[in-house]
Parts: sequence; C-alpha cells; structure tokens
Amino acid sequence: MKQISALICAVLLMTACATPVMRDAGLDRFALRKAEKDLSLGIRAYEDGDYKNSTRLLQSALGADLFLTSDKVAAHKYLAFMHCAQSREKACREEFRKALVLNPDFQLTPAESGHPSWGPVFKSLK
Repeated sequence: MKQISALICAVLLMTACATPVMRDAGLDRFALRKAEKDLSLGIRAYEDGDYKNSTRLLQSALGADLFLTSDKVAAHKYLAFMHCAQSREKACREEFRKALVLNPDFQLTPAESGHPSWGPVFKSLK
C-alpha cells in the first residue's frame, strides 16, 4: 500500500504543476521533469512580474514536452496574458488559439475573462 501511495504522489509531482493547489502548497518544487519545473518557475515569474524570464521558462516547458494537456494549456494561457498586457494582440490571440486547439472547452476564470487586455481577445476566439 505504501508503494502505491508513493507512486501516486510521484505521478502527481511529475505532473499537474500548473494547478494552483500544487503551487500554493509548494509541491510544484518537487516536480521531477524539466518541463514541469520550467512551467512552475515560469508561472511564478509571471506572478512576480518578471515577464522576460517567464516567457523564456514557459517556452522551454512547452519545448520540453509537458506531460499533461492542462499544463500545456496553462503555459499558452500565461504566454497570451503577457502578450496582451504588452499590447501584442496578434501574439496573444495565437497563444489563446493554441490553448483552444489543445482543449476546445478551455475557459478563463471569471476574474481572468474580465481583464481589459486579454478578456476581449479570448472572447473573440470563443
């Protein structure tokens, strides 16, 4: 039973790094794969306002082939946010489009969808 629990924990740590619960609990720091580590660091850099570093890390995570589709969607979402915040609407739209190709049911949270920079761009694609 202990081995099964350890295996489940290992799988969760290797994946799902973009989930707020994992990041808030600090469990994302134990991710085993480079892609998931870069995703976690990229989201943290975004939250700290370090868009240059965040962009580099998120692109690295995508290039290293993130395991979960939800993590790939999250990486594209944060890249879209940064492009929109810097008035690069075409690049913003493209990142949202990539996220929607991966998950056509993808939605922004109510707070995210109400943002004046990226809310209207996302709504135009849905």
